[in-house]
Amino acid sequence: MTVIIAGGGIAGLTMGLTLHEIGVPFHILESVTDPKPLGVGINLQPPCVRELFALGLEDMLDQVGVKTRDYGFYTKTGVEIWTEPRGRHAGYNWPQYSVHRGELQMGLLKALLDRCGADSITFGCRVTQYTNTDQGVAVIYQEGETIKSMSGQMLVAADGVHSAIRAQMYPDEGAPVWGGAIMWRGTTTAPAFLSGTSMILAGHDTQRFVTYPISAPDPETGATLINWIAEAKVNPHDHIEKSDWNRKVDASRFASDFAAWDFGWIDIPALIANANEVFEYPMVDREPVESWTDGAVTLIGDAAHATYPVGSSGASQAIIDARLLGAAIKAQGTGHAAAKTYEDQVRPMANAVTLANRGNGGPDAIMQMAEDRCAGDFARLDDVLPMQERRDHAESFKKLARIRVEDTNTQAPIIA
Repeated sequence: MTVIIAGGGIAGLTMGLTLHEIGVPFHILESVTDPKPLGVGINLQPPCVRELFALGLEDMLDQVGVKTRDYGFYTKTGVEIWTEPRGRHAGYNWPQYSVHRGELQMGLLKALLDRCGADSITFGCRVTQYTNTDQGVAVIYQEGETIKSMSGQMLVAADGVHSAIRAQMYPDEGAPVWGGAIMWRGTTTAPAFLSGTSMILAGHDTQRFVTYPISAPDPETGATLINWIAEAKVNPHDHIEKSDWNRKVDASRFASDFAAWDFGWIDIPALIANANEVFEYPMVDREPVESWTDGAVTLIGDAAHATYPVGSSGASQAIIDARLLGAAIKAQGTGHAAAKTYEDQVRPMANAVTLANRGNGGPDAIMQMAEDRCAGDFARLDDVLPMQERRDHAESFKKLARIRVEDTNTQAPIIA
């Protein structure tokens, strides 16, 4: 009997590596037939980096990531609102990394195959249904046109925002919640800006731009691969064609909205114009639910707590989920008790973060505060938004998301 993991993304692969570490048999069923390094940039916070280091993945992270030095918020005209150091520059014992999502996933997959062998994961298999049994759980999955089954002691749902396992737990939930924002994501080879490893957000609630480097600079040209996200809100009641989200689009769909956003120290129109590719995504999340666990089945990562990409918490929390569930399994064995222990540790906080990211509790809310109080005259910023208030706002989210320096540094790795 084994632990079945539905999904071979960041959460599922970390779960597999964690189970291998503690000596628990597992098998991953991944729906993609031929995994490739797809996607764009993400950030990994120090608490999750600590866990990846504990898994022996420090060299891999150095190869695929950039150590983020600072994180700043700016007005739509490029005036600095709040900037703070990140990772070791902020006093953490671990760095923060900006990475290409696909390269991180490929690094985790290579580690899994090296340590556990090719038999630890089957590609082209999508879990569609589960049944709790006296021995644990039975799953139904589709491999090509064939319907198959597998039994195990436990099922860990790491199958993302469109989780079929969550859909079985909550059959009336429906599609992810779209609040009306559209994101256009791309990468551009361009000169580094500010410190060279800075992450910045500019704008306000209805229009913003997020960008950071995800590669080391070229030693000859100084150019680096810059990840960026342009975001704009539309009326969610207007007709928007959503049948083909995540599609490749032309930058002309939104470039004019950012045509004046050349701040001197960064040329946002040029980043958009020179993009390698541009993809369109809805900004969606899931409503918080009252339970992630059904018998010997539990949800982790986006299947449990899909949230807006605010505060760099999505992938980071997915990794923490896997480690906490692994620690519970190590202490209590596979099954419902371990799943419930993990859920009780994470779900209240994760649900609170999801709601905060929708409103004024996320760290990026400082940009709308500046927009509202300055009323177009950003020379008044220091008068209408005192620096102490900005500092307090930044600290409040760190406390909510459990990523304060003092909290992180005093904790040992989740699995000793």
